[in-house]
Amino acid sequence: MAYLRLRQVCLVAPTLEPVVSDISAIFGLKVCHRDPNVARYGLENALFPVGDSFIEIVAPTREGTAAGRFLERHGGKGGYMLILDCDDAERRRRHAEQMGIRVANLIRHEDYLGVQLHPGDTGAAMIEFNQTRGGESVNGPYHPAGPNWQAAVTNDVSLRLAAVDIEAPDPEAFSARWAALMERPAAVAEGRCRIALDGGDIRFSRAAAAELQPVFARLELRVRSSAAVLAAAAARGYPVHDSAIALCGVEIAVS
Repeated sequence: MAYLRLRQVCLVAPTLEPVVSDISAIFGLKVCHRDPNVARYGLENALFPVGDSFIEIVAPTREGTAAGRFLERHGGKGGYMLILDCDDAERRRRHAEQMGIRVANLIRHEDYLGVQLHPGDTGAAMIEFNQTRGGESVNGPYHPAGPNWQAAVTNDVSLRLAAVDIEAPDPEAFSARWAALMERPAAVAEGRCRIALDGGDIRFSRAAAAELQPVFARLELRVRSSAAVLAAAAARGYPVHDSAIALCGVEIAVS
């Protein structure tokens, strides 16, 4: 069966700590994997399962990394990557190239293909299509999360990743381009454009006048108690506004 899942978001921090500890404490999440292979890009990372989706934090370990340049260009604002799990990453690579979107990086393992598209062509964030052998079930293998990610799942506080929000000067045109790339329709719901993916939505709204470029501005988590999560964030010194926490360059809304 064909599928395209909103599976993972990647955020950049100047350093992993205290962000990783704070995310664990605020959202009740456990680290399932730290990938040693990201060292080749001058990074270190930590991955948290949120239900069957994931939040990844990366941090530069040296000067001149793509993630470090992203932080500098955006002043620490905005999410870095949207990672979509699919049934045919190679076909989606060909489709992206036919649209004139460059492939920035290919990650190949015996059981895995990750296709990272150039953010200069996608706008707002780097988009990755990936495919893990045997990953048809959301509870099955997912290579980026390590071999035993299921053991780290906890639902005492946070339940799942529900949506991400993109802000753009022209959200209608921008969502239409992403809809063509993802081969899913962009529909208008509750006054904004939305692409429905398996397991989550990408929503598009109009950016403030000061924002000249599209940006991955927000993600939404389903949690057991919004009040408890917001109180935990405030206790750790994070700004809280309108049921959202400002953390790692984005707003994390809880509902």
